[in-house]
Amino acid sequence: MTTRAEILIIGNEILSGKVADEHAAFLCRELRLLGVDVRRVVVIPDEVDTIAESVRAAWGRADLIITTGGVGPTHDDVTIEGLAKGLGRPLVRHPVLAQLVRDVYGASDDPYVNRLADVPEGATLIAAEGLRVPVLAVEKVYVFPGVPEVFRRKFHAIKARFQNPPFFLRTIYLGVREESVAGLLYDASAKHPDVALGSYPVGNRGAYRVRLTLESKDRMRLETAFAFVMDRLPSGSVVSVDREPDPTG
Repeated sequence: MTTRAEILIIGNEILSGKVADEHAAFLCRELRLLGVDVRRVVVIPDEVDTIAESVRAAWGRADLIITTGGVGPTHDDVTIEGLAKGLGRPLVRHPVLAQLVRDVYGASDDPYVNRLADVPEGATLIAAEGLRVPVLAVEKVYVFPGVPEVFRRKFHAIKARFQNPPFFLRTIYLGVREESVAGLLYDASAKHPDVALGSYPVGNRGAYRVRLTLESKDRMRLETAFAFVMDRLPSGSVVSVDREPDPTG
């Protein structure tokens, strides 16, 4: 079984265009390299009820849920509250996080600072080398900050736990228009439904006009589908073919 993932990108600043999202492409690329199948990316506002609804919906579909953003001390940092509501769990103060807050800010009665130590009941902390603050997880939900540099450092620190059997990829570059191979692609997709077939036109730029990709976790099925497509492509249409490095080494 392949892990199915959903990504919740949380932040009014993304939806308003004030900040460009850097997380979706990064996570889709990194998780694919880890053999994880990303099924959905959702961008939602800093609203407790919306976050709760999105978490509940993702929980019923996905094996892995990653959230980014909304974990600071300010009024719009409501990801933890939304997560707790979505999972039907109370917020509790985590002793390890409470100590980290004291280490950074000193002993304080400031409720806005101390809320940084609040987590949904049953949450765990994942420590890793190079991380001052552990990653928060609630079963299959992993909570990451929105700041790109911090987010990426935390993700790389724990990404090995998401490792799945790898995807294998073959790529075919064509010098013809996409329309000339549309029928073939329909046939190939129907005959080899367990191989993901993609077609990406690039117009008149560069040395090719269409990039075809075939992807599967089963190498034999991939090669069978690849041979099926290659045998039926129009004569002279193939510019080049390549294969990603074998992820198994």
